[in-house]
Amino acid sequence: MQIAQMNWRQVEAYLAGDDCIVLPIGSTEQHAHLSLSTDSILAEKVALEAAEPLGIPVLPVMPFGITPYFLAFPGTISLKVETYGRVLMDILDSLAGHGFRRIFIVNGHGGNQPAQAIATDWQARRPEMTIKFHNWWSAPRTMAAVREVDAVASHASWMENFPWTRLQDVVQPAERKPMVDLDRLRMLGPPAVRELLGDGNYGGYYERDDAHMLAIWQIAVQETRDLLEGPWN
Repeated sequence: MQIAQMNWRQVEAYLAGDDCIVLPIGSTEQHAHLSLSTDSILAEKVALEAAEPLGIPVLPVMPFGITPYFLAFPGTISLKVETYGRVLMDILDSLAGHGFRRIFIVNGHGGNQPAQAIATDWQARRPEMTIKFHNWWSAPRTMAAVREVDAVASHASWMENFPWTRLQDVVQPAERKPMVDLDRLRMLGPPAVRELLGDGNYGGYYERDDAHMLAIWQIAVQETRDLLEGPWN
């Protein structure tokens, strides 16, 4: 259930029988030839498909994340860690105030990792709350499925190239891009990051057969659903 397709009375009625809700978090950042909203699109879609059979509401995706290293790529929006933390805590405070007690955060962006520590700290001050934090793309079963197709998979490469993250009339390069030196990349500021990366892909093929991609997606949805449905204590 999308919160966007509910009114407040319907949410209140839901809370009379359940206290779980899903919060997808993503980012708006360069993804080479894919959508700038790739991380947000994927986090929200996997959350919605996982939660739908369970009847659990899903909030609109938090579209801005922590991505300062890509600021030399136009269209990238980055929040300071302090700003991000305050926004996230305000969201959690609001949900707790309404009576939600179980919050499932589906993260679609590696740079948002501070969100897990922020949520853990927030939960420690509210013993009545339980939070699960799920990096959907790097979860064990999903990542194993990715590695079965191609061990070289990275940011803005084929592993993020789904029918719903592609842009119309944008042709993906055919070659397999060499992997960037990640240790070097982490030492650089935004202009140097852009110079090193070129189009923004970290390395690997830009696309793979859709049969592989859809199979990976179904594993990701099921893995997310299993965690959402599984034990909470």
